[in-house]
Amino acid sequence: MKAADVVFAGGPVHTVDAARTRATAVAVRGERIVAVGHDEVRDLVGPDTEVVDLAGRLLVPGFQDAHVHPVGGGLELGRCDLSGAVTLEEYRRRIRAYADAHPDLPWITGGGWSLETFPGGTPTRTELDALVPDRPVHLANRDHHGAWVNTRALELAGITAATPDPVDGRIEREVGGGPSGMLQEGAMRLVGDLVPAPTAEEELEALLRAQALLHSYGITAWQDAIVGANPVTADGAPAYLAAVRDGSLTARVVGALWWDRARGAEQISELVERRERLTGGRLRATSVKIMQDGIAENHTAAMLGPYLTACGHASDNAGISFVDPEALRAYVTALDAAGFQVHFHALGDRAVREALDAVEAARRANGWTDTRPHLAHLQVVHPDDVPRFRALGAAANLQPLWAVHEPQMDELTIPFLGAERAAWQYPFGDLLRAGATLVAGSDWPVSSPDPIQGMHVAVNRRLPGVAAPAFLPGQRLDLGTALAAYTAGGAYANHLDDTGTIAPGMLADLVVLDRDPFAGPPEEIAATRVLRTYVGGERVYAADDA
Repeated sequence: MKAADVVFAGGPVHTVDAARTRATAVAVRGERIVAVGHDEVRDLVGPDTEVVDLAGRLLVPGFQDAHVHPVGGGLELGRCDLSGAVTLEEYRRRIRAYADAHPDLPWITGGGWSLETFPGGTPTRTELDALVPDRPVHLANRDHHGAWVNTRALELAGITAATPDPVDGRIEREVGGGPSGMLQEGAMRLVGDLVPAPTAEEELEALLRAQALLHSYGITAWQDAIVGANPVTADGAPAYLAAVRDGSLTARVVGALWWDRARGAEQISELVERRERLTGGRLRATSVKIMQDGIAENHTAAMLGPYLTACGHASDNAGISFVDPEALRAYVTALDAAGFQVHFHALGDRAVREALDAVEAARRANGWTDTRPHLAHLQVVHPDDVPRFRALGAAANLQPLWAVHEPQMDELTIPFLGAERAAWQYPFGDLLRAGATLVAGSDWPVSSPDPIQGMHVAVNRRLPGVAAPAFLPGQRLDLGTALAAYTAGGAYANHLDDTGTIAPGMLADLVVLDRDPFAGPPEEIAATRVLRTYVGGERVYAADDA
């Protein structure tokens, strides 16, 4: 038999097949796996074969992120990056340092700040005015559902006490009605539309910066959750096309084309054209992203019942359904008939139900097709809707890092949901027990793109190194299930059916970890590191000590 190009041997191999089979050796020829087994695989070692000694370390399939924003994340890394910090003092230091280091920039942009830093999650323009009084500032928060702006930016946008709230957002206001400097949801566009767009070169640099980071975390494929002009993040389409043309796109990418919620079914023909134009090489734009609601912390996530007030009484607000539910059913039915996967942002229990109702309408009208719709975020899911995921073939797209006790949860969410709804949050275990297909994503730059950190939280329901109680511990997943969501589950969501498991004939998208996390206690999962990442048998990342 012809010799292999690469053989991995000397350590455990977690294949992520249905039986969770373990092997000890894998052979690769070209871009595909040709043998999985034990000592007999060494027969494929020839004089030119590269032998990777696992030395007891674990080999797993490449991780896949089913909901991520690489171009936006890459841009933020190169701008005023506030991520990873939670104190106002540190924000002040970073903003001032960035402004001083870039005196010629007409705008100060970036983001990543945490709601928990500010009373009610709403910073003010006066803080920014003291740091940057002469140039407009626009800084998205870490979930990208709100923006912190200074007075100069508000002036350029013409926002005053007389400016009405847009139908899909809110201008936070001072006493007297003037804008306070915090713009929620659709109100972000009032200033965001004025921010200079990144150049094509900047976007390509951002994509490649993000790709290098994601490869370092073992990510070999992803679904970009927004591709197209949108109010949330940069349109990565030109960058992807440039990377396909010059061969620098080493990951496998599915693009979710943005659904413009201000328009209707007339845009479907345009989406079909964009799907054709944005499919080539390792890029396929076969999904459509519909953002059905906002987030719980600013009370824009769509709920079946009203949010509570600070006093614990029912308010007059139950969040926002960005797309009319009846229209949503018609749109999803038409998209499904056109062969699109639909990728929903559905965070509140009403949005989840509306999305599932739309999938059900499509199934009734079109029959069962292999479009694999999936719902992302799923913060609050009514128990009656949990079994519908399996019944409708709708995958549950989990962001595990959010399922923890932290100030944003304990101070800005739970008190306004009430005890009953708070107990319905991130029901990973219930979804698994109900037979749902689980896939996983990070929503980076909202939260870390590191799948190992996500697996740690999915298993432990607490952040690494944090002594907080486990968050709804009955919703924990076992490590095998969590890892499958980041590998085989992601491959399913991305229609990459020859990835996600380690078996002969599959693409050699592989990751070498520095240990076997199954062999240690669950509390130590997060200590695991990625040593090497391979896409199609080609090494795209190696740690310094790999």
